[in-house]
Amino acid sequence: MTTVPRPSTSHRLTVAHVRDDEFVIRLREHELHTDQPGTDRGMSPVELFVASLATCVAHYANGYLRRHDLSADDLRVDADYEMAADRPARVSRIEVTSYVVEKLTPQQKSALQAVMDHCTVHNTLQRPPEVEIRVEEAAVRRSS
Repeated sequence: MTTVPRPSTSHRLTVAHVRDDEFVIRLREHELHTDQPGTDRGMSPVELFVASLATCVAHYANGYLRRHDLSADDLRVDADYEMAADRPARVSRIEVTSYVVEKLTPQQKSALQAVMDHCTVHNTLQRPPEVEIRVEEAAVRRSS
């Protein structure tokens, strides 16, 4: 019996300092810049966190609408969020709202809600991953 190897489920992205509070995220052939309000050269990490949930919900909503031959034209997802007033610093509340132009039956609306509730990012927030943060010394680059 031959077993088919499973594709790797491990991924790596790299974050590198650019200048001031700006960083560049690299993954495959993609680059995305982050920054902090003030210089504002990109979204902040917290904004990207909320955006990842909203775009995941949008992706799942779009998939549902397309699978059921419903219009995904003008699909829009808004995300409102609040920061906690106490410590530690964190997002305390996120409200995600999807807007569809298609008139949905109650059953379709319920099914769409269920699909959006199970997007990968939302699932991850519901069942948080193990997170390990560590420090290692990097080799020093010498200029020639």
